[in-house]
Amino acid sequence: MTDFRVVIAPDSFKGTIDAKAAAEAIAAGWRAVRPDDEIRCLPLADGGEGTLAALMSRGGTLVQARVQDPIGRPHDAAWALLPDGTAVVELAAASGLPLLDSPAPLTAGTFGFGQLLREAADHPGVERIVATLGGSASTDGGVGALTALGAVFRVVGGLVVEADLSALVPAPDVVCLVDVDTPLLGPSGAARRFGPQKGAGRADVEMLEARLERLADVLGGHRDAPGSGAAGGTAFGLATAWGARLVPGAPHVADAVGLPAAVEWADLLITGEGRLDEQSWSGKVVGNAIASAGQVALVVGSRATEVPGGIDCVTLTDLAGDVRQAMRDPARWLAEAGEVLAGRITGARAGARRR
Repeated sequence: MTDFRVVIAPDSFKGTIDAKAAAEAIAAGWRAVRPDDEIRCLPLADGGEGTLAALMSRGGTLVQARVQDPIGRPHDAAWALLPDGTAVVELAAASGLPLLDSPAPLTAGTFGFGQLLREAADHPGVERIVATLGGSASTDGGVGALTALGAVFRVVGGLVVEADLSALVPAPDVVCLVDVDTPLLGPSGAARRFGPQKGAGRADVEMLEARLERLADVLGGHRDAPGSGAAGGTAFGLATAWGARLVPGAPHVADAVGLPAAVEWADLLITGEGRLDEQSWSGKVVGNAIASAGQVALVVGSRATEVPGGIDCVTLTDLAGDVRQAMRDPARWLAEAGEVLAGRITGARAGARRR
C-alpha cells in the first residue's frame, strides 16, 4: 500500500531543462526519501516552449518537414499528428528565436510556421489544428505565415497596404494556444512589450508598432482581443484572416494531459518553472495548476515575487548557491528539491504523529 500520492507537473525551466526531464528529476529526488509513495509525472506547458511535447504525452506521430527558418534559411522541423486527428504545430519549431544566432527584429518572419500549418491542413485525416504560439523570433503579425498559406500582401515602405486572402488554404478547426493575454497594439502589445526581448531597439519598436497598426487597418479584426499580441501578433493574423480561435494555453494543456483527474487522485501537487514572477499567477502553468489543486508545493529556478501563504517553495538558486550553478546542472538541483520537499512532508507527518 502506498503511503502518499504525488503529481509532479512542472513547466519547462526555459533554456536549461524541459518539463519531462524536470518532472523526472524531482520524482527521483522524492523517491530517494520516500520510496513507497506513488508518483505521477505530467509535464505541462502554456502554449510556449514544450507544448508540443506535452500534448504528445498520450501518443502521436511526428511528421518531418523542410521549411524556412525565421530569416529564410532551409530548416528541418516537425509537427505532430495525435491519435484523434488533431495536428499540433509549434511556431517555435520553425520560427522561434532560439533558431537564430543573433536576433533579427525587423526581418525575422513566420513563413516557415505557415509552411508547417499548410502541411498539416493538407494532411489526410487532420480534423483540427492546435497551433502553439510561444517563442517567436518575429513581430510580423503573422504576415509570413499567412503568405505561406496562400495570402498575397502588397507592401510599400515596409507597411502592408493591401491584402488578397482569396487563395488562402481552407482552414480546418484551428485553435491557437497563447501564453499571454496582451493585445496587438499599445504599451502592452506585441511590439512595445515583447519587441525588445527579440532584439528591437527603440526605433525598431516604433517601426514594428507602425507595421502592426497598418496591418490591423488592412485586415480589420479585433486588435484589442486578449492574446492577439501573442507571437509578435501572429495570433491576430491567424484569428483575423484564417478564422483561428485564441485559447489560453495553460488550461488547455492541463486538460489535455489529464491534470484535473490527477489532482483529484493526489495528496500533493508539485509544479514549477524557471523563474517565478508576477506573470506566473496569470495565464501561466504555475498559476493555473495552483488554482486547480488543494495541497501544492513549488520548485522554481529563481523567484521575483512572493509565494501565497500555505504553499511550500524550493528555489534552485538557493540550493545551488547562485544562478550559474543552478543552470549548469538543473537535474541535480531539481532532484535535491524533490528530496527537500519529501523530507518536509515526512517531517510534517511525523510532527503530527508526535502531537
